[in-house]
Amino acid sequence: MYPFGGDQIKIKFPEITKIGLSIIEVRAIKALDYLTRNEIHTRNVWLFSFNFAGMRVTDILWTKWSDIYDNMLHNGMNKNSKLLSLKIPDKVLRILDFYRDDKRYATDFVFPELKKANLDDAKDIYNKRKTATKKFNDNLKSIAKKAKIDKKITMYIARHTFGNIAGDSIHPLMLQKLYRHSDLKTALNYQANFIHKEADDALDSVVNF
Repeated sequence: MYPFGGDQIKIKFPEITKIGLSIIEVRAIKALDYLTRNEIHTRNVWLFSFNFAGMRVTDILWTKWSDIYDNMLHNGMNKNSKLLSLKIPDKVLRILDFYRDDKRYATDFVFPELKKANLDDAKDIYNKRKTATKKFNDNLKSIAKKAKIDKKITMYIARHTFGNIAGDSIHPLMLQKLYRHSDLKTALNYQANFIHKEADDALDSVVNF
């Protein structure tokens, strides 16, 4: 509330452009050789996120081997507790194989970041997740440079990349499910950032003469 009267003050923030990678850029990242072990791990986590519609870092790190059965990933989303079961693509199966030798027991974490966390201490879990995200984003900078990609790549860009490549090819209700948005309007507003075909066609209809 405005302290000097009864009127409310609304602060308008400028729209932020959501930029995702193209198929060619994703392929360039996949094709990279001569990566450090940390960069390989970061690429694995980023591609894991991308292949599951931009799964958030917290949910990735919380993924356990017990969540994987019948060639499906059964994952509960920390942010809103939405459970989603998805078929595991062959590309992700190869990523999982990279970590299979480190599996200690059935409910062990797939990725190493939370293996030594005190699961009864929310602060310790938060700190390890925060440290991991920073490490991933730092490694993604060097990966982008090696792949000759000028765009800024972060873990969250995996979500934008999925949206960018999906475009208008997926039904909005399915997008809502994949993104695990609480309502359809949120999914539509999000995906609108990556659908340019109608505007492009409209522009071409006027200027191409």
